[in-house]
Amino acid sequence: MRHDKHFVDELANHAVTGIGQMVPVDQIETNREQPRSAIGDLADLAASIRRHGVLEPLLVRRLPGAPKFQLIAGERRFHAAVEAGLVELPCIEMMVSDREALELALIENLQRKDLTPFEEAEAYRALVEKYDYSHEDVAGAVGKSRSSITEALRLLDIPPAIRDLCRHADITAKSLLLLVAKAASIDEMERLVQEIAEKSLDREAARYLSRQARDEGAPAPPSPAEADSVASDEAHRQFKPRRIRFRATSDAPVHFSLSLRRPNVSRDDVIESLESLLRQLREGEFDREFASLASHHDDHT
Repeated sequence: MRHDKHFVDELANHAVTGIGQMVPVDQIETNREQPRSAIGDLADLAASIRRHGVLEPLLVRRLPGAPKFQLIAGERRFHAAVEAGLVELPCIEMMVSDREALELALIENLQRKDLTPFEEAEAYRALVEKYDYSHEDVAGAVGKSRSSITEALRLLDIPPAIRDLCRHADITAKSLLLLVAKAASIDEMERLVQEIAEKSLDREAARYLSRQARDEGAPAPPSPAEADSVASDEAHRQFKPRRIRFRATSDAPVHFSLSLRRPNVSRDDVIESLESLLRQLREGEFDREFASLASHHDDHT
């Protein structure tokens, strides 16, 4: 229903009652507890709305003792519609509490998978601290495991200044951010962020660095019986990820970049990975990506 254009058309004609209605934009206010803190670039969405209108109604609720509605879900659509010059929007009114409104907003954004890890964690914290959710309650509400909720909340141990460093370094993977959160000090967090950014480290390589930092100043040398194990660990700690770049000719349309993410990678390991890539190419597993590139080219010619 929410994606049915005919449903929106009926709202515009005021033919549907008890399901939804067209609401003037000046009667809708945004929710300060909305999980999304960064709206992002709205140019493409606003252009689409100018051409097609809002095809998915916003979720709203009435504010107690006020004539206005509060936005529950549809933050980007609302701002893009305002930018596009619309004066009223299709809305579905819901009778929900503050707690339920936050849960709905969080779930809708999680389904779209476009919240940052920090926005997601802040929303979980609001459910926990303001509405007394347990980690188990949050997990049940958003359809995730309890451990994933606990890990997400751990990201809030990262101070705002370090979060800004992560954002500027384009470190968005939750696994990498979790390693930063587990660092022993703010200085160590900053060092790890810089290492990840400068060397394009993945989780495994960053984990080596993190372990190396924890092991600095470690106790006495190992016994002879432990020598082989320690030597192996030392190789891991000293390893720096390497990248091999290849191009057949200077004007070749395709360039390759191979990343060696752990020590002791052999030539056979690289050959096996390349043969796996060739097999997937021959079986057409990347045809969709090639079709997308061709379509993008056609759109600009």
